Amino acid sequence: MSLIIKGGRVIDPVGGLDRVCDLEIDKGRIVRTGRGLSGERVLEASGLWVLPGLIDMHVHLREPGYEYKETIESGSRAAAAGGFTAVACMANTDPVNDNGSVTDFILSQARRRAAVRIYPVGALTKKLKGEQLAEIAEMKVRGVVALSDDGATPMNAEVMRRGLEYASTFGLPVIAHCDDQNLSRKGVMHEGAVSMRLGLPGIPDAAEACIVGREILLAELTGAALHIAHVSSRRSVALIRGAKERGVAVTAEVTPHHLTLNDAALAEYDTNLKVSPPLRTEADRRALVEGLIDGTLDAVASDHAPHNIAEKEVEFENAAFGMIGLETSLPLLLRLVHAGTLTPSQLVQVMAVAPARILGLPGGTLGKGVDADVSLVDPDRVFSVDPQTLLSRSRNTPFGGWELKGKAVCTLLRGKKAYEDREWKSRQKVSS
Repeated sequence: MSLIIKGGRVIDPVGGLDRVCDLEIDKGRIVRTGRGLSGERVLEASGLWVLPGLIDMHVHLREPGYEYKETIESGSRAAAAGGFTAVACMANTDPVNDNGSVTDFILSQARRRAAVRIYPVGALTKKLKGEQLAEIAEMKVRGVVALSDDGATPMNAEVMRRGLEYASTFGLPVIAHCDDQNLSRKGVMHEGAVSMRLGLPGIPDAAEACIVGREILLAELTGAALHIAHVSSRRSVALIRGAKERGVAVTAEVTPHHLTLNDAALAEYDTNLKVSPPLRTEADRRALVEGLIDGTLDAVASDHAPHNIAEKEVEFENAAFGMIGLETSLPLLLRLVHAGTLTPSQLVQVMAVAPARILGLPGGTLGKGVDADVSLVDPDRVFSVDPQTLLSRSRNTPFGGWELKGKAVCTLLRGKKAYEDREWKSRQKVSS
């Protein structure tokens, strides 16, 4: 039974498409776009953007081991509500996803309970200790799409080199969490004037930039595919820009919170703003936006990091690092679109096309014959962020009470609804 998404603004940078038209879906796949299409069912999309399903290439789903923070089921439902049809989940679970059996477990849970596609990222080293390489071949066969010790950094450059070389033999990118732990281990926020005023130990931007520079040199040496996670500083942007100009196979991501906030936001000691890497200066934030515009930074990823209330409602120095982001990523990035900084096509590029390309995933396009993973977005929908109504198991967002403009109102996975906004559902007309 075919479905016609009627009269929306269809935006597909891969297909060079940005116009108001209809989209036909049949048997879970996209059939065609055009005007005046008809089918057994019609979904009215006037005023909406019709986008390829968004892909978040950096999330923490916490299962196995930390299900009290998040599960594959709850995290995937939050993802669908945020307009995502696929997420890549990091390996810092308990046990760590450093072998095929844990990968199998994650994918088994995903098949049974996930609302969106789940792509596991395997550990680069055993137990994320940065000492011995993990069971890379075993995990590749089971289905990991990348390797990362996210949350930690292999401090031994030789281990990192061998990891890059070995990963490249399997066609897997390495996602690097860049943090010189000898410089940052006691810090809780960006080192600078604000940290001095607040009396909090700081993390210098050099802690990130030192490792970004090292990893770029190792990628240049090995020819391996390197992806830099959650870039936070202007020094890092400059290093990545220079590497790309030299032809190094490096890509990079930035988070919505690093694009939106700076270290001055910590003045009230809100532990929900304690993240790794930390929020840095306004000059750093502006450099991140510029890097996103000029393509130095390829993708936007949430770094969704759920934590229990007991891990956040403590003294700032004792609080866990991280904030949730799956349900606020798109609205926060839409702020740049509404300001005229990004075009809608660029938004799709960094939130769907680039993540699919970097990880070698299906999706990122609305081309004929592909699975109908589609995000319907109301760019003008104004809403207030209420942490208590978010679908994540955790509530650690600093954006509670923020009024945002634009959100996903319906998310389709293989042509079937994975999420539908109640307010939009009550207003829209579906005919059959």
